[in-house]
Amino acid sequence: MQKEHLIKLANTKMPFGKYQGHFLVDLPEPYLVWFRQNGFPKGTIGSMLEEMLEIKINGLEHLIRPLIRK
Repeated sequence: MQKEHLIKLANTKMPFGKYQGHFLVDLPEPYLVWFRQNGFPKGTIGSMLEEMLEIKINGLEHLIRPLIRK
């Protein structure tokens, strides 16, 4: 992955639903698994949610958190 993409992924917030306004990296893994089972949204946010699930499954959140801009 490119650095710019990872920075964007780290700083994107959930645009809808129960966790609206939360950084994607802060979404609970079961919530992301639910999307996998029921279908990710179309477009960029769906792709980012799918990527975040893979990051979480592989225990790589520690690589994303430092990229969040305060």
